[in-house]
Amino acid sequence: MSFRAILEVDDLWPGEMKGVIVGTIKVLIVNVDGRLYAYEDRCAHQGVELSRGRLEGTTLTCWAHQWQYDITRGLGLNPLCAALRSFPLKVEEGRILVDLDGAGA
Repeated sequence: MSFRAILEVDDLWPGEMKGVIVGTIKVLIVNVDGRLYAYEDRCAHQGVELSRGRLEGTTLTCWAHQWQYDITRGLGLNPLCAALRSFPLKVEEGRILVDLDGAGA
């Protein structure tokens, strides 16, 4: 695994999300009640940036066409068949690190 530091933990409060470009990949980091998640910053519908959407609790709603995701699982709520591409994430010395080579779904 090849983890890269992309953000400071203090830069992302609970209930916030942020899009970050790492090389050529747009990454979405989400903080839900202190738990962090990393996904490709791309809606499964038409590829628009999810970081421009709305996060309410564990539900992320895409700004363009209102597709919704359970951000704790990366799975669609509307429609159910949608899924996000996740990245392994860890926190070390106050920094958020992601492994872009270890992407899932």
